[in-house]
Amino acid sequence: MKKMATENDSSVSGFILMGLTDQPELQLPLFFLFLLNHTAIVVGNLSLMSLIILNANLHTPMYFFLFNLSFIDFCYSFVFTPKMLMSFVSEKNIIPFSGCMTQLFFFCFFAHSESYVLTVMAYDRYVAICKPLLYKAIMLPKICCLLMFVSYLIGFSSASVLAGLMIRLNFCNNKIINHYMCDIFPVLRISCSNTYVNELVSTAVVGTAIILCSLIILVSYAMILFNILHMSSGKGWSKALGTCGSHIITVSFFYGSGLLAYVKPSSAETVGQGKFFSVFYTFLVPMLNPLIYSLRNKDVKVAVKRTLKRTTC
Repeated sequence: MKKMATENDSSVSGFILMGLTDQPELQLPLFFLFLLNHTAIVVGNLSLMSLIILNANLHTPMYFFLFNLSFIDFCYSFVFTPKMLMSFVSEKNIIPFSGCMTQLFFFCFFAHSESYVLTVMAYDRYVAICKPLLYKAIMLPKICCLLMFVSYLIGFSSASVLAGLMIRLNFCNNKIINHYMCDIFPVLRISCSNTYVNELVSTAVVGTAIILCSLIILVSYAMILFNILHMSSGKGWSKALGTCGSHIITVSFFYGSGLLAYVKPSSAETVGQGKFFSVFYTFLVPMLNPLIYSLRNKDVKVAVKRTLKRTTC
């Protein structure tokens, strides 16, 4: 009985992450590809954060939220990329139980926080376009800080609940996770405990975040569209669409890839599809965000030129 209890005790167990692919000929090319991707994420988001800090013209609510988005993407990439790179160069990519739960916690924390930050950014654009005269009165610094605090608090609370429920599970003989990271549903599949409560709570927490954030974003942009249609000036149209374009692209990538990864039947074939689509929101979105906001934004372009002049003079 003692031996069986020890085998079922998940606190002393480790897992094997299968990684993205098991084809040997793809391991080395994928290692360099994802290493390049990680470098681009780190450099891109650090550069954008530095620009926002160093340029006074970017000290506005919009760029305060963008700074937080870049900060989340920067931290987000360190949650799973090191382990992902190891899977390409090691025979068995082993992760201890504590490391797996830590990875799962921070993955949930940053993913949920980013979801709510994107929602706050949609609200900010709504106030800027639909209530321009009241913008400074509504988006006060303390209000902006409070919105960010609430976003991080919800992310922390959601991650704590989801990780806390995972810790209580037992894992018997099957220790192989069919993923490149410790995500909720791949880990639940290998548990020998009753996972009904975990699945119910996970679906409720993730579903609430998706429905609530999507609803606020859709309502914000519906109001923005209504306001744009009543603009008589073509210049006003262009300016309004320009300020929203980058955010719409980011939201589409983030939620689109997330839904494709999770809203699907649980079969062996779709597990591989889930891993493929999860690459988009874990690796591509954090890399593309700095490019989307810098290439489509005149203020950022001006800030880059000013910063380059300071460094060269």
